[in-house]
Amino acid sequence: MFLSLNLPKCILFSSLLILLTGCSSGSGEAVPDLADVSGVVTMDGSPLINAKVIFEPLETTGKARRRASSATTQEDGSYSLEYNEDASGASLGKHRVMIIKLTDNPEDAGKQLVPTKYNDKSELTADVKADGNTINFDLKSK
Repeated sequence: MFLSLNLPKCILFSSLLILLTGCSSGSGEAVPDLADVSGVVTMDGSPLINAKVIFEPLETTGKARRRASSATTQEDGSYSLEYNEDASGASLGKHRVMIIKLTDNPEDAGKQLVPTKYNDKSELTADVKADGNTINFDLKSK
């Protein structure tokens, strides 16, 4: 009698555990070969703080879709790329690099503080190699 009353609860509990385990296993996407990428971004010789650094792959691979990696620069202008919430780094190969920094002034909301040649019309590229990468950017405001 005890077993028959608790059997449905046990089945329900087991099913929930299996479902939750499946949902919490990360993004589930196939991840290409990645390499760590870090560096420092400066503009006119000074650290560029709270700027978004985006590495967009220029090549594709059969192993997995290649997505952009990104980071936000720290107080000293340093950054370290993240591929997704579970993996750091960037996919191997050539990338278009965009650096975006918007004003903090609400009156100038949406104003870009970095010249367009570094973001919307970026001329920056980087080659991510398998053995780790330190890639610095010294931007010029003019």
